[in-house]
Amino acid sequence: MQTRPSPQPSITRTAARLSVAPMMDWTDRHCRRFHREISHGALLYTEMVTAPAVIHGDRARLLDFAPAEHPVALQLGGSDPAELRKAARIAADWGYDEINLNCGCPSDRVQSGAFGAVLMKTPGLVADCVAAMAEVSGVEVTVKCRIGVDDQTPAEALPAFVETVAAAGVRRFIIHARKAWLQGLSPRENREVPPLDYPLVLATKRAYPHLHISLNGGVGSLADAVALLAEGLDGVMVGRAAYHEPWNILGGADAALFGLPGPASAFAVAEAMRPYIASHLAGGGRLHQISRHMLGLFHGRPGARGWRRALSEGASAEGAGLALYDAALADVARA
Repeated sequence: MQTRPSPQPSITRTAARLSVAPMMDWTDRHCRRFHREISHGALLYTEMVTAPAVIHGDRARLLDFAPAEHPVALQLGGSDPAELRKAARIAADWGYDEINLNCGCPSDRVQSGAFGAVLMKTPGLVADCVAAMAEVSGVEVTVKCRIGVDDQTPAEALPAFVETVAAAGVRRFIIHARKAWLQGLSPRENREVPPLDYPLVLATKRAYPHLHISLNGGVGSLADAVALLAEGLDGVMVGRAAYHEPWNILGGADAALFGLPGPASAFAVAEAMRPYIASHLAGGGRLHQISRHMLGLFHGRPGARGWRRALSEGASAEGAGLALYDAALADVARA
């Protein structure tokens, strides 16, 4: 169980200037450990974990994380206030720096469970959920949402949602600047097809200056994030770009946004990951479990294709270890 005391909320809010989005099958503990080697300042999120899974499942597998991952937030999925209260109480013992409620995922699985983006239709229920979570969490409870769903008019739905949920005590919202279509579009299409509406998110910040508002959706570079912050937003959350081009997004973030010295190079990050990989292998883990998150480390640089090929083709083989990793890194250095 994680027992390290978590930072104060002010530290977490500072970290939220740039955060890496919760992404299913991607932002596991190995991915977060890798991203933390690139940026010490950014806020990292877990994959979404459902409240029933926390209550009834393998809690260590679902909730364990390393102290080096701080500041790190847990994202919960659910729509039953009593269940979410139980899950938040359990998670409190793990020492997360924030607990976030998912009100934005459009997948069939979350729709069938009446949570995720479908919660945009019931802000009163969301208010009940976050109030129940806040009673027991011990850390800030936040909400990640869309600007609306289906036939809702975002300019009306988003302010109504934010106002209702804020009245229940939430002071920090991460807003994915696209509407979600729950019928007719796949989760992937919901990340790409509905148009982005950055002006609406910016208007929401102006309308509720006392709230901490982060924007998510379509941010493809650190420069994009810096520009959005300059427009008055409190934070920017980056998803797929941070995963596929981690150095390009996170490599300069500490210097640009947090006043911290960042790693000298992508090579320095790869070297810093070596002891972590060695420890994982010594404990019976597989190289692929870590290296799959590192394929984009050298994106756009000479040798990037060979690095990806070596790790994607060889790391899952029986007995693959540091020799393969070191050889792939040496090939990039030569390139």
